[in-house]
Amino acid sequence: MRAVVYDQFGGPEVLHLGQVPEPEAGPGRIRVRVEAVGLNAFDGKVRSGAMESVFRTRLPGSPGLEVAGVVDQVGADVVGVAPGDRVTGWTSRGAADFATLRRWAPVPDGLAPTQAAALPVVGEAARRALRLLGPQPGETLLVHGASGGIGGLVTQLAVAAGVRVVGTASPANQERVAAYGATPTAYGDGLVDRVRSLVPAVDAVLDTTGAGVLPDSIELRGGTDRVLTLADDAAHDLGVEFSEEASPSAADLAELLGLVARGEVVVPVAHVLPLAEAARGQAMVDGGHSGGKVVLVS
Repeated sequence: MRAVVYDQFGGPEVLHLGQVPEPEAGPGRIRVRVEAVGLNAFDGKVRSGAMESVFRTRLPGSPGLEVAGVVDQVGADVVGVAPGDRVTGWTSRGAADFATLRRWAPVPDGLAPTQAAALPVVGEAARRALRLLGPQPGETLLVHGASGGIGGLVTQLAVAAGVRVVGTASPANQERVAAYGATPTAYGDGLVDRVRSLVPAVDAVLDTTGAGVLPDSIELRGGTDRVLTLADDAAHDLGVEFSEEASPSAADLAELLGLVARGEVVVPVAHVLPLAEAARGQAMVDGGHSGGKVVLVS
């Protein structure tokens, strides 16, 4: 089958189309004919070799942590799903014609595969962040990177729950943050004063950017309690909680898919590209300025 592969570690340019054996749906797994695959920053970190000190990557490698597609094989001990069903979920090498999934959720009628494939990774991270921080109705949550995939979803879910959100974003993306129901503000020098001019206090802080915002976040919060980052290694030296261990939940994904299908939350898909343009798509993601999810289609 076709797959996006890399034979050596390096920049996005090492990605290319190749031929690899088709995976099989083993026990507890399903196989899908891939219609769409979401690209993520983690894919770039693994491909670059930056994660080799944490775990070894078997070459040739392939990106793609989240896919949407049509079930064509069902492994032993799997119930509640059948060939022909549309699903989305988590995989390890999804940028290919076929992929196997251990956790998945049904795609609601009317939801495009490009939208469905954009949700598993950011949805899991957003739910995890909200559970760890526990913002309550009437509290104020500061979200760094509120126009991004994770930050944007956190912002929408928090606002819907009655939380006041102040979200940092570039000038070009502040209109999007405001549309989510949050109060936008610029990042960079003077952040502490800008936030204090908007709200009397900050009850919790989420950093999705890894852009060196933790010292300002601690100052605004008045300590390290309820300050969480998903992206900044400096957390360990500053005494801030760093969450990077994903806990995929099919139930959470199904709930979020329903919200997206009903138009209650939005996960912007900025670029839809064919598998052959994976290098271009991953370069957008690695640069951090894609403007939304980048999705490949078969």
